[in-house]
Amino acid sequence: MGSGVIIYILEVIALVCVIFSMYIAYRIWYEAVGRFMFKHVRKYGETRMSHKEKGEGVTFNDIFMFMIAVPLVLLWVGFAGFVIYSGLNDSSVLLQIEGYTTLIAILGGPALLIIKDALDVWKQEQAEKTAFYKIKAQAVIDYNDHAQKQAQMIESKAQEQEHKMETKK
Repeated sequence: MGSGVIIYILEVIALVCVIFSMYIAYRIWYEAVGRFMFKHVRKYGETRMSHKEKGEGVTFNDIFMFMIAVPLVLLWVGFAGFVIYSGLNDSSVLLQIEGYTTLIAILGGPALLIIKDALDVWKQEQAEKTAFYKIKAQAVIDYNDHAQKQAQMIESKAQEQEHKMETKK
C-alpha cells in the first residue's frame, strides 16, 4: 500500500468526522433554540419537563466524548493497526516509518489520557459497587442475626409459658 492510499483513507475518515461533527453541532443548536423558544409550551395541558427535571439529558461532557474523544481514540487505534498491518505486508511503509510513528505518537498522547480517565471512572464505579455490596452483605448478616435472636427469644418465651402452665397444673 502506498502513501496515496493511506492519505485517501485518512481523507475519508476526516470527511466522516466532519459530517458527524456537523450533525452534533446541529443537534446542540436545535436543543438550545428549542429550549429557549418553546420554554412554556404545553402538551395536552401539561408543561413539558426539562431534561434536568427528568434526571437525564445530554451534558457537555457527553458531547465532548462523542465528538472528540471517541473518534480520536478510534482513529489512533485504527491508524496504529493499519500501519502495523501495512508494514508487515509492504516494505515501502518501513522506509517512512518515522513519519507514521510521529503521527501515532501525536494522536496517542491525548488518546491515552482519555483512556486513562475512562479507566479511572470505571474504577470509581467498581469501588462504589463494591462498597454497596459490602453494605448490603452486612445488612443481610445483621438481619439474619436479629432474626435468629428473635426466633430464640420466641422459643424461650414459649418454653417459659409452657413451664408456667405445667407448674400451675
